[in-house]
Amino acid sequence: MSTSQLPDPKDRPARLTVGVVGAGRVGPALAAALQLAGHRPVAVSGVSDASRRRAAQLLPDVPLVPPAEVLQRAELVLLTVPDDTLPGLVEGLVETGSVRPGQLLVHTSGRYGAKVLDPALRAGALPLALHPAMTFTGTPVDVQRLAGCSFGVTAPDQLRLAAEALVIEMGGEPEWIAEERRPLYHAALALGANHLVTLVAQSMELLREAGVEAPDRMLGPLLGAALDNALRSGDAALTGPVARGDAGTVAAHVTELRKHAPQTVAGYLAMARATADRALAHGLLKPELAEDLLGVLANGTDGTKGDAG
Repeated sequence: MSTSQLPDPKDRPARLTVGVVGAGRVGPALAAALQLAGHRPVAVSGVSDASRRRAAQLLPDVPLVPPAEVLQRAELVLLTVPDDTLPGLVEGLVETGSVRPGQLLVHTSGRYGAKVLDPALRAGALPLALHPAMTFTGTPVDVQRLAGCSFGVTAPDQLRLAAEALVIEMGGEPEWIAEERRPLYHAALALGANHLVTLVAQSMELLREAGVEAPDRMLGPLLGAALDNALRSGDAALTGPVARGDAGTVAAHVTELRKHAPQTVAGYLAMARATADRALAHGLLKPELAEDLLGVLANGTDGTKGDAG
């Protein structure tokens, strides 16, 4: 749904009091975005010093209180805790009688859909799963980055318009994800974003080892162009020695990585194999060149089995 296709005003949520349970990097930013849309943050819970600092920076003058008190004060509650903590938190809040009928409970887990909130639903709450497909820093810049950010939305059909309206009010773009597809959706995002950070960090370390003084400046334009090409063209954007079938170059890479950064060899081989498979499937890697290349990837350059094999 485009932000130009706003729901009918009667379908948009009324101005709500907002609470946050779990002042990690996500919750305070979303609450601040809702505040800009006219909602009113009234309570936040946080345990660590870092979470308290984030809450103070993004939600100044909003009191820090225990989770149960957050639910007492707020009509809309953001449950922004780690995935593995969420089921137990929901059950605990219900068992202690903290959940009120008609209260909007929103979790931001990518892994779970709305069913993880079933105990709260049975207590009369209104369950929404709104996952921002964005990395967060825990600083005010996160609120700005929500503009145009896609949210994975899962909710009961009767709450779909309310869920989408909340996302739009935070500046985001709602994308409906079926309950049973949430784990796959989340795996796809982790594969792209989380692994990208690891790859970039490893690349910068290797460039420093090679004598490059500003690896970030060198990589910025290259990675920006590669990302843009990949988003536009998919596998057709593949380039480099693997896609070309340059087995000798890949063998030299593996030799140097074994010498200078052996911890990166397994990842290099695994990604090179995946790249070779996709290049072959899309006709980019010539079959007559693939045999030598795949031999290098399977056995390493010295005839021994590769780390990722």
